[in-house]
Amino acid sequence: MDFHKLLYTISEALATEDLVALKFLSLEHIPLRKQEGIRDPEALFLALEEKGMMEEDNLSFLKELLFRINRIDILTDKLSSSREEMERELQIPGRAKVSQFRYLLFQLSENITTDELKSLKFLLIKELPKCKLDNEMTLIDVFIEMEKKGLVAEENLETLKIICEKIDKSLLKKIEEYELDRNVEMYITKGHGGQTEVSEVQDSLWPSQTASDSPGIQEETQQPDLYKMSSRPRGICLILNNHDFTKARSEVPKLQNIKDRNGTDADAAALRKVFTKLHFEIAEHKDLTAEQIRHTVHVYRNMDHRDRDCFVCCILSHGDKGIIFGTDGQETSIQALTTSFTGMNCPSLAGKPKVFFIQACQGDTFQRGVHIETDSTELGSSVEADARFQLECIPDEADFLLGMATMKDFVSYRSTTQGTWYIQSLCEHLEKSCPRGEDILSILTAVNREVSRKNDRLNQGKQMPQPSFTLRKKLIFPVN
Repeated sequence: MDFHKLLYTISEALATEDLVALKFLSLEHIPLRKQEGIRDPEALFLALEEKGMMEEDNLSFLKELLFRINRIDILTDKLSSSREEMERELQIPGRAKVSQFRYLLFQLSENITTDELKSLKFLLIKELPKCKLDNEMTLIDVFIEMEKKGLVAEENLETLKIICEKIDKSLLKKIEEYELDRNVEMYITKGHGGQTEVSEVQDSLWPSQTASDSPGIQEETQQPDLYKMSSRPRGICLILNNHDFTKARSEVPKLQNIKDRNGTDADAAALRKVFTKLHFEIAEHKDLTAEQIRHTVHVYRNMDHRDRDCFVCCILSHGDKGIIFGTDGQETSIQALTTSFTGMNCPSLAGKPKVFFIQACQGDTFQRGVHIETDSTELGSSVEADARFQLECIPDEADFLLGMATMKDFVSYRSTTQGTWYIQSLCEHLEKSCPRGEDILSILTAVNREVSRKNDRLNQGKQMPQPSFTLRKKLIFPVN
């Protein structure tokens, strides 16, 4: 395609907010005074072409800009590139043309809520004119004004750090990560290159850091109190979704009253949506027998997870104490499933978080409403709570998190149309809280609070989820 025709086609695909972002990321190359007259992408592209930043045989800067603002669709469709290609390209020293400082500010603007922006403006009311802090001002606009006043610069982030600490510590964390990377880069640039020296810089910033010889633990030097969560994809999110229990009813006499799990597809859809946003690779399997569940888990246990930072498994089925049921009514031990991913059984996940969410009853107390069902097996009073069900479900090994929909001995509730109380609440809180940088245990506490307040109106039934964990660090799922 003709060069300028290609640029026009790309400009037509860009939204107004995309243009604002592109102009901001280009400030090191096109000064603010000249940007004031730019009203459309074509004008911006022309200005970049005049500066030698964009040529027919060199579109690397345009690709970088589109990658930075996350317009991967244009990058792929119009420029035959991809997210993975750009990630590799930008790791090459000197290849990136958008300054890390400028990109940091852009990331902050993408991760702030409306209420947080209002709070930030309020905290700056003595520093900036009121007319510069009206309701129409975006955070990018505010950053530009702060730069004009000398309140923020590549080597001066203290004011911004103080404000971010007050409104959202996840924003502060991004700034601190930037400062660490910058300090290490400067240290190397001054002639102190080499892995030993870089480690010494990091040790001086985080003296509590300790080394680990465990296989699979990577980049411990970056955030000793956080699990590394920067790979793309983050890892696999395995969803085992059992709906049809016809086979169980016909083949297992004691389960002849077990119901199909209507509404479970709403849970699976919610999990797919939220974990896709969190950059996981989704792998869903539906209506598995107990043997098929064990086989599927075996397959994912034997996969190579070295390039992934995490593993998530969501199981949606009927269950009892310490077990879940396959669609054939046969039992599978939850402990056997989780233990499959210990460091001994799955070395490529050693030292990395393994997260399991189990939507299934853990007892035979159930509720018989029309619109609200339980995920119990409805086994009846003749079934005993045998000792074989009393095994702990989570391995003794570190780095596991098990989120159970309900406590041992009790049922969990499911709407036949809207899904389960637990999974729906979990997904809502993940979607709301992960962009704010909240860790998973804080999120699960909020889920506990919400689900415990729900009530089965027919029988006044209640439900209390139960997380258990052997995590050694905070587990945060970043959205970027």
